[in-house]
Amino acid sequence: MPWVDKDKCSGCGICVEECPVGVILMENGTAKINMDGCIRCGKCHDVCPEEAVRHDSEKIPDEVKANIIETKKFMDTCAKYLGHAKEREKCLNRMIKHFKKAKVVAEKTLEGLESLRDQLD
Repeated sequence: MPWVDKDKCSGCGICVEECPVGVILMENGTAKINMDGCIRCGKCHDVCPEEAVRHDSEKIPDEVKANIIETKKFMDTCAKYLGHAKEREKCLNRMIKHFKKAKVVAEKTLEGLESLRDQLD
């Protein structure tokens, strides 16, 4: 999904004008994409002269780091409220199951999307 690097955005408004569904707005001199209405057409990527509209894959390392930090917090909270350190490991195992499930959902979604591609041919 696209996002706007505020440090690169010059505020020219080209993406606002070119967005076919009108979900890009100017906020404090920079573009902001309302992802609820975004159709992921890529037009904003194509027209931005500053390359400020970025791909979400660039945020993967930050998302992984945030997931690990959040899991550590859950582990500490489980141990605090449930009374013993063994709960930390149980919490960790639950989070591992959570992310394994998310992985399976993503893989099966990709399979389904690939079958859509086959239907286009």
